[in-house]
Amino acid sequence: MPTLWFCLVAVMVAMYTVFDGFDIGTGIAHLFVARSTPERRLVLQSIGPVWDGNEVWLIAAGGTLYFAFPALYAASFSGFYLPLMMVLWLLILRGISIELRNHLQGAIWSPFWDVVFALSSMLLAVFFGAALGNVIRGVPMDETGRFFEPLWTDFLPGANAGILDWYTVLVGLAAFFALGMHGAFWISLKTRDAIRERARVFAARSWYVVVVATAAITVTSFRLQPQILRNLTDRPWGYLFPALALVGLIGAYRYHAAHREAKAFLCSSLYLAGMLSSAAFGVYPYVLPAVTDPSRALTVHNAAAPLTGLRIGIVWWSFGMALAVAYVAYTYWSFRGKVAVDREGY
Repeated sequence: MPTLWFCLVAVMVAMYTVFDGFDIGTGIAHLFVARSTPERRLVLQSIGPVWDGNEVWLIAAGGTLYFAFPALYAASFSGFYLPLMMVLWLLILRGISIELRNHLQGAIWSPFWDVVFALSSMLLAVFFGAALGNVIRGVPMDETGRFFEPLWTDFLPGANAGILDWYTVLVGLAAFFALGMHGAFWISLKTRDAIRERARVFAARSWYVVVVATAAITVTSFRLQPQILRNLTDRPWGYLFPALALVGLIGAYRYHAAHREAKAFLCSSLYLAGMLSSAAFGVYPYVLPAVTDPSRALTVHNAAAPLTGLRIGIVWWSFGMALAVAYVAYTYWSFRGKVAVDREGY
């Protein structure tokens, strides 16, 4: 049962990355592909009906994490207190920049909110990537199951590492370009003419950086987290997850070159899901590895809630997820097709 909940949390994190990832990526590409007020409104309109609904997956993942692995929730929210507060403020800034852009208009306010939207999206991508890097690398857990990391120390992984070191920054930059590529695919899918062509150029250039970054984080992850190789040796079927990421990356390039935007976007989604699944498989059974003493790490067993609660919770979780999936399907079907600026707002 704890392993099942570990998989469910991983699925919801992957869903959040795919869905909210493209509107974060839209923010990353925003100032590069849109060069006028109507074009920037068009970019915002492409995500306007769905961006806040996409964040439901983040809330669902956090709630499930709290329910299924309370020890992990307690340790991570205290140890990562500063970056989590920064992420919270970035989410708030990103949300109000989308909304207030159309309430506080003018020669100064509209460009200001455009910059806030872009910068908060960029920093969110980097912080989410750095958070994933910390989970893969491990944290300096003490004998009580607690830890605290400063924002940075000497930028070297190890017992005295901070939240930011060369590895977590590398993963953060990989997330930045991967989500930027993902968002550019979405913009090219939803728009026409000049903005679509600029988005295609942005996606193509980002793709090459993503290839290099993927290779770099793969090599360094094997070096810093030996559990990955052990899991692949014991369970060779786990190679399926990086294979899915590779297929998605290659497919995104081929379909993008063929001007088949919908399939390129789906392949980009497959790449992100494959990378997140690979990370989850690689660290299992750890939910938060320890860099110094592996016996201090939090696992699916010592961090899980009582089995009775987990068994009951699976029933209610299923109802909730069925509603969420139905809502997502209805929303995306209702707002399918290209967007156009035909009214005020986004």
